[in-house]
Amino acid sequence: MKKGFVILSGMVLASSLALAACGSDEAAQNAAAPSGAESVSSGDAGSGAEAQPAAQTTADAIQASDMSKLPSVAQQRTDTIIVGLTDPSGAFTPYFHQSGYDGNVSSLLYQSLLTVDDQGLPVGNLAESYEVSDDEKTYTFHLPKDAVFSDGSPLTAEDVAFTWTILHDKAYDGDSQIPELGIVGGADYKAGKADSVSGIKVIDPQTVSVTLENVDASAILQLGGDVLSKAYYGKDYKFGELEYIKKLHENPLGNGPYKLEKFIPGQEVRMIANDKYAKGKPATEHFIYKTSEGDAWQFVETGEIDYSSFAATQENLDKIKGLGFLSTVPYTPSTYGYLTLNHEHKQLQDKAVRQALTYGLDRQSIYVDANQGAGEVANIPTSPISWSYTTENINPYAYDPDKANQLLDEAGWVAGSDGIREKDGQKLTIHYLGRKSPDTDVFIALAEENYKAIGVDFQPEVLADFNALVSKVEGGDYDMAAFSTAMMTDPSEGITQFIDGEVLGYDNPEVTKLNKEALAVTDTAKRKEIYQKLYEVVNDDLPVIFTNYRKIVYAYNGRIENVTVSPFTGLADGLSEWTLK
Repeated sequence: MKKGFVILSGMVLASSLALAACGSDEAAQNAAAPSGAESVSSGDAGSGAEAQPAAQTTADAIQASDMSKLPSVAQQRTDTIIVGLTDPSGAFTPYFHQSGYDGNVSSLLYQSLLTVDDQGLPVGNLAESYEVSDDEKTYTFHLPKDAVFSDGSPLTAEDVAFTWTILHDKAYDGDSQIPELGIVGGADYKAGKADSVSGIKVIDPQTVSVTLENVDASAILQLGGDVLSKAYYGKDYKFGELEYIKKLHENPLGNGPYKLEKFIPGQEVRMIANDKYAKGKPATEHFIYKTSEGDAWQFVETGEIDYSSFAATQENLDKIKGLGFLSTVPYTPSTYGYLTLNHEHKQLQDKAVRQALTYGLDRQSIYVDANQGAGEVANIPTSPISWSYTTENINPYAYDPDKANQLLDEAGWVAGSDGIREKDGQKLTIHYLGRKSPDTDVFIALAEENYKAIGVDFQPEVLADFNALVSKVEGGDYDMAAFSTAMMTDPSEGITQFIDGEVLGYDNPEVTKLNKEALAVTDTAKRKEIYQKLYEVVNDDLPVIFTNYRKIVYAYNGRIENVTVSPFTGLADGLSEWTLK
């Protein structure tokens, strides 16, 4: 299963920093990074289609009104900023994360070659510049001469080449899409027929190029991700053997604004400023992700954490305003929530059943009304802020139990004496997995009622924490489970789970075909036409049940200045500028 997801629990995402949650608006809290920062990608910056407006940023911030109310524990912190985060696993090596929350941590430990602007288009980050050949198959990156890792060792083109190469190892099982780009020679290396990837060229210590077999619109930022130190991560590398990297996960060597100081599972991730960071040592010496479980409000109100995210309900906004010491920023992340479905189970292989489960679930009440309008129902695998977003020819699947019953009747599912539908001796049962939270409780209560009305035996199972949920899902013992994507820049990222096996048992050749077509052109207007067709197919086929888009608000200690938040990369790119006044 792809490891870049985050959990969606009930009304809102269940996580905790900048990927985004409350009450437990956890997922709102976790929007700090693109959770798998190596996976961000973008269309052609010179395309002919207009991008959707970027999400609101700190230009729309409302400053704290009464700093005299700031709790003493927060006043006493002079060199430390604390942010909430759902438990990471400790796999802090880029490309080897176990969840999106690991990506939140590593996004502060590593600086990618490229990042994106507020429209999701590529711009230089560590790389001073980059070029794309006329045939759009060769990418060349230029590094600064003085680039170093946090231990002072040089960061050169050899490190970039090593990073791209190791991802083609036959033992690699992470979620990077770089191996799928079709780099010349990549297949031969993976098969053990070559000692190197012929399409990767180190031109000089500061210049590296890579050539693809075919055009791929997602390639530029896939390739422009994080860089692994060859001297550190490649010291014990042997082809076909990558287990050794697991021993390095909790002692990462990066080049980002912070260095890992200590990871205390279930409690916190402590980081210290990297004085060798290319953009200058961060203004705040210490940064902590507090990972303890609990209601985000209690940590914000008591001053135990400085920054969190909440559903943008009027109740939450009033509460934030009443506290006085919190500044706020409205925010729409580039994500979508969904209920993943296990297509290996017979009842879910029937599209009519999947459509009935969607019509029969009152998503408006669960995800919008119960959240005081802080969100909207989702029906396609992209965010409203994406240039690919559309509602044209898209079925909204408005709550309609009569339609759901009709579909199940036509599919041959007949109500038994207990009201539960049966077919071929099998009851229509949905085993749901969720993570313990108030939002999960709300979802379960409404889903049980909704599904009972259409003859579905809804059997919820609540897991203690996110990692337990992921483990259960990866074991395949479920019919339905709630998640959200990580933050996305390219539309292909919202499609990947439907073609890479993350949605168990799902395989639609038309989805795969259209996705390839969309990646084979770089003009955004042309790509948008293809994605329109693709979204219509996915909206009809429903490999998952799309749930919602979030409208959230960041609330942070009014002492913090220079806060910036990207709708595509969260906190990562601007965190080094945060200061405590």
